[in-house]
Amino acid sequence: QDGRSSFIGHQLGGVMEVPNSKDQRVKSARAIQITYYLQTYGSVTQDLIGEKWESEFCKLMHEMQLDHQDLQLYSLASFSLWKDFHQTSLLARGKILVSLMLILLTATLSSSMKDCLRSKPFLGLLGVLTICISSVTAAGIFFITDGKYNSTLLGIPFFAMGHGTKGVFELLSGWRRTRENLPFKDRVADAYSDVMVSYTMTSSLYFIAFGMGASPFTNIEAVKVFCQNMCVSILLNYFYIFSFFGSCLVFAGQLEQNRYHSIFCCKIPSAEYLDRKPVWFQTMMNDGHQHTSHHETNPYQHHFIQHFLREHYNEWITNIYVKPFVVILYLIYASFSFMGCLQINDGANIINLLASESPSVSYALIQQKYFSNYSPVIGFYIYEPLEYWNGTVQEDLKTLSQGFNTVSWIEQYYQYLRVGNISATNKSDFISILQSSFLKKPEFQHFKNDIIFSKAGDENNIIASRLYLVARTSENTQREAVELLEKLRPLSLIQSIKFIVFNPTFVFMDHYGLSVTMPVLISGFGILLVLILTFFLVIHPLGNFWLILSVTSIELGVLGLMTLWNVDMDCISILCLIYTLNFAIDHCAPLLYTFVLATEHTRTQCIKNSLQEHGTAILQNVSSFLIGLVPLLFVPSNLTFTLFKCLLLAGSCTLLHCFVILPVFLTFFPPSKKHHKKKKRAKRKEREEIECIEIQENPDHVTAV
Repeated sequence: QDGRSSFIGHQLGGVMEVPNSKDQRVKSARAIQITYYLQTYGSVTQDLIGEKWESEFCKLMHEMQLDHQDLQLYSLASFSLWKDFHQTSLLARGKILVSLMLILLTATLSSSMKDCLRSKPFLGLLGVLTICISSVTAAGIFFITDGKYNSTLLGIPFFAMGHGTKGVFELLSGWRRTRENLPFKDRVADAYSDVMVSYTMTSSLYFIAFGMGASPFTNIEAVKVFCQNMCVSILLNYFYIFSFFGSCLVFAGQLEQNRYHSIFCCKIPSAEYLDRKPVWFQTMMNDGHQHTSHHETNPYQHHFIQHFLREHYNEWITNIYVKPFVVILYLIYASFSFMGCLQINDGANIINLLASESPSVSYALIQQKYFSNYSPVIGFYIYEPLEYWNGTVQEDLKTLSQGFNTVSWIEQYYQYLRVGNISATNKSDFISILQSSFLKKPEFQHFKNDIIFSKAGDENNIIASRLYLVARTSENTQREAVELLEKLRPLSLIQSIKFIVFNPTFVFMDHYGLSVTMPVLISGFGILLVLILTFFLVIHPLGNFWLILSVTSIELGVLGLMTLWNVDMDCISILCLIYTLNFAIDHCAPLLYTFVLATEHTRTQCIKNSLQEHGTAILQNVSSFLIGLVPLLFVPSNLTFTLFKCLLLAGSCTLLHCFVILPVFLTFFPPSKKHHKKKKRAKRKEREEIECIEIQENPDHVTAV
């Protein structure tokens, strides 16, 4: 139009060339990309009008698509990415409530028993509600301090629930390990002393990991905001469990001591009275008296998970014929994890963070399909007065734009001067010809919006200008666009020409300009440093050693497997990897420390006792955690799908290590239990010698010994 000459290579997609043409003439194109620049002047009113115009434009495109079924129309406006990013939180509201109901149901059922006196369904329910209250409190603090909600914060309820319910179920397990003949206050005190030390340690490590993620060393702002909120949630979780749930445990203990029904809160009748009642009444009011024999010391062993672990699973996993298959399974797990770690992809693709059915995703997919041979159009903005007529400045501008296809008033103007054999070597001639001749031509009038003039007296100045750059790329457009950013940004600081480069997609690409794994490395380093520093402060250093190995194995497993599952290293996956470090410690630490401190004769017996002591809480927590993730599958958003994949792998790998890998490997490797056996034999021998001496001195007392 109007004889205008411009580069449009990046605007044509699916191009077919005329066969045997020397100058590469275009025969046809499957797609065309048109860009409109909406003019505003920076005022609030103009921004509102512009946003309204864009909204109407997108509606019009949608209507035109319905009217013209033979065409495929896709539109993207400046607010589209923001709108579609926040759409995830709207789509996920109902599903999060379903997740909460599933977790409540799972916690309630897993805390129940047939024994109506010792069953604790309400404690499981109240434990989950305790975490919900602490999460709501943390959210309130966030909004009071002018926090801005975004869709990445959807992960906080799941992260907080995974850690908080672990403390709840451990307290319940600690209560079951106490002696029934003690007063309920002493039982609560014993449960706290047994559980809260390890829970305090794991909560501290959560705080350290997410605190490091919120530090200035983290280069992703979304990760910083998330980690700050997570630190507040963990702190409140700890105090709510310590206080509110502890009070609920005291109340439940008092009801149990006074023989009240765990659900109906009524007095449980005597065994003689129950024998005269119907079967349904006996079932509802059964306190386990018919199962309890005179030599049974712990009626809580009838809990279905404890019974399954004690009677079936412990014997099976420690069977000598099962162990070779477990070793083979771990080698397969390690090989797939290592293979995945070698294929990690930086998640610079904006599709991973948007709702699946959104217009932005449809637009991005079509753009990647047809226009992947060129980078996005990069705005190159010179924001200070410049001597454009100076030969040196002209050479600098050529150097900066070298390798790019440019849509530039500067190049067109220089060519116009050369063709017309016009000299413009000083400021007055350069600006005079530019305003009075060049910009008046119909084919160059569209450049008026690319130059900002100012007038001081009779003298005109160019205070700012812009041009557009397009780079030829391969199919991996996103990665190469990030590399372009990494090359251009430093030049803006070094060169004498002051400029900035921008494209709307850079908002997402900026997350990955530096090392994308930096937050994970920082958090992992913080945790490992704490574990190493406390290596000689714990009762048994091998506990820390095994914990470091287990956490490393789980973290690398999740990292490798999520890569094989087509999960890129984006903001959500980074946060999930930070969480995996702590989730692994949460579940492996009690199991490992119980094992290394056990005094049984054999390693096999020690691991059986460890699983019997902590296996119930681990299984309860991980099953509640994984069941709560299921509704995320039905949210039509790539962000929640990434969250589901990463957390599913974190829970599954942790469960695999706690119940399969560690129980087998700990029977092969240190710590040895022989010294415990020698000590017990020495004590038994000493006791036998003392008894023999007593018998020899006074044989009449043999029957009394």
